[in-house]
Amino acid sequence: MSTSQHLMSLRTAPVGKWLRIHSLPHGFIHAQFIRLGISEGERVKSLERLPGGTIVLQKNRQHIAIGHTLAKQIFVLVLQQDEVAA
Repeated sequence: MSTSQHLMSLRTAPVGKWLRIHSLPHGFIHAQFIRLGISEGERVKSLERLPGGTIVLQKNRQHIAIGHTLAKQIFVLVLQQDEVAA
């Protein structure tokens, strides 16, 4: 992790940026994310923030909407440009 990166909740992550999932809630929700192909260490793109706080992520060609309450429990790192291309 570079010194310019810091951990933040998905709820506060900037729109339009590539993110690396740092941690997900445990239990049933964690299992659901794994079924969608999202786990700790995965790279996703924050596409938009909808009215009401829903966050839309892109994983490959799939778009996933995550409610704001759940988004506060998911922690991410914003990737630098050189990490996106890797």
